[in-house]
Amino acid sequence: MIEQSDLFVKATEEFVAAVKSGDLDKSKALYAPTRMYYERIEPIAESFGDLDPNIDARENDVDEKEWRGFHRIEKALWVDQTTNGMESFADQLLNDAKQLRALVETVEIDPSMLITGAVELLNEVSSTKVTGEEERYSHTNLYDFAANVEGALKIFELLQPALEKKDPTLAKTIEARFDDVFQALAPYKKGDGYVLYTELTQEETKKLSQVIDALAEPLSNMGTILGT
Repeated sequence: MIEQSDLFVKATEEFVAAVKSGDLDKSKALYAPTRMYYERIEPIAESFGDLDPNIDARENDVDEKEWRGFHRIEKALWVDQTTNGMESFADQLLNDAKQLRALVETVEIDPSMLITGAVELLNEVSSTKVTGEEERYSHTNLYDFAANVEGALKIFELLQPALEKKDPTLAKTIEARFDDVFQALAPYKKGDGYVLYTELTQEETKKLSQVIDALAEPLSNMGTILGT
């Protein structure tokens, strides 16, 4: 988590620099890869009060006067096709990223919190993020999906040895379901990233939702088995 937080701050610094320099193309190119670091640690970030909405709130999630973070900048980049007026939001985003990094250092890793956070995130992917609303302007949703699943995988790997002692069959099932999700995402890889979400058919998005649901179910059972 600390490593991802460090990388998140570093990537955010580069993204913010591009926004503040007025480089629209570079800002767009860095937007989704920067968000991936955040999406991997989102289960932890969500435990820090307003920090998650400050970084990640979508339009209409919060009062217009309080709306800031990635999606505020996303709208400017893709809808308005400009970085103008985003300087203060970029600075706020970097400050929030640094605050998250500082708080991650202090959090006590609770297996229950990790598993619950991972399962809730996967449920969110399959129920609401699959609609495309998360990245409604940039359509870079698949970056978020992949990062959320990678974050859940890291949580599973941390707790896997304990689970294998108590229920090796469940551990194998979860491992196989993670493989299924990554295989489902593989056709949409493009270079170091993913194709735009708008390129997927309704049937393809439905399939992604189904494989993520199929992973979330056994992952939620992991908490019960480990007594968290």
